[in-house]
Amino acid sequence: MPGPGGEGGPGVIGDRGLLVPAVGAVLVLTTGFFAVQDAAGQDEGSLSRSALTVIAPAAAGGGWDLAAREFQQATRTESIVNSVQVVNVPGAGGTIGLGRLHRLEGDTTSVMVTGAAMVGGIEMGGSSVRLSDVTPVARLTDDYQVIAVPADSPWQTLDDFLEDWREDPDLPVGGGSAGSPDHLVAGQLAEAAGLDPSGLHYTPHAGGGELTLSLLSDAQGTVRIGVSGFNDFRDLIAGDRLRALAVVAPDRLDGVDAPTTEELGYPSVDLVNWRGIVAAPGITAEEQAELVEITEEMYEADSWQEAIDRNHWDPSWAGPEEFTRFLDEEETRIRTLMIDLGLIDRP
Repeated sequence: MPGPGGEGGPGVIGDRGLLVPAVGAVLVLTTGFFAVQDAAGQDEGSLSRSALTVIAPAAAGGGWDLAAREFQQATRTESIVNSVQVVNVPGAGGTIGLGRLHRLEGDTTSVMVTGAAMVGGIEMGGSSVRLSDVTPVARLTDDYQVIAVPADSPWQTLDDFLEDWREDPDLPVGGGSAGSPDHLVAGQLAEAAGLDPSGLHYTPHAGGGELTLSLLSDAQGTVRIGVSGFNDFRDLIAGDRLRALAVVAPDRLDGVDAPTTEELGYPSVDLVNWRGIVAAPGITAEEQAELVEITEEMYEADSWQEAIDRNHWDPSWAGPEEFTRFLDEEETRIRTLMIDLGLIDRP
């Protein structure tokens, strides 16, 4: 085994209510049951070695989409799978995609990218399908959030924004879906600033691409500050169209001229996102092991290591047993945080 090493729709949360559209996508999977010589050079190819669909449970341009396409690129580059396609199934904090995967019971040719945003989306939306209802494959990476504003914003520092936020707590903060790490970071930040996080005016977006369009627009109803994964903002920060006020990470990110929230005196703003792979329910232990093997080969490949460096991810491999334990702990951690921040009611 290898060694250790956004994502909802427009609306408003808080006393203004919550609007998260359930946008779906049609996913048609056709598989032929035949033997081929697979990409790993075996005599008899498994279905998952022949063709694999990776579900990105969000719109194009966000963190889940990026992880899915890097997975696709690495498995193609290393000839691990003969044919790999990415299908975007956005909506409701990833739970539309989760529901779609759940209905593919017994399908060994489909996997899905998941992460902390989906755990929060399940809690916020009351999804009847949970991550324990699908098959764990592996956790892959940790991914860090950035708080950013347009380059021409009067807020030059995070404290500049917080000073105005305390005077006008109704200032909207944009991010990914309801219950996502972006949402939870905004809640943590409100609490650290002495504001009531349950009154947070949070504006969710279907993905990082939609959020950046809002930040760069002067149209009514757009936001002037946003929280998202670094890669959603990376090109616009490098191009001086957005300015990073802070990163929510243990250390500064290489090449990003922004302090951490801990450096700025807000150590409680510390939520870390992560990415993992899950498969459909109802597959056999042997079929699960095959998907784990495919993912492990991809994880150890040079092309995936390059993706980790390029995207400022931290590798955090966990195989299926450890990943299952992690998911149980993560569900408890995020539910507790959401209750503490007043985002959901205590059961």
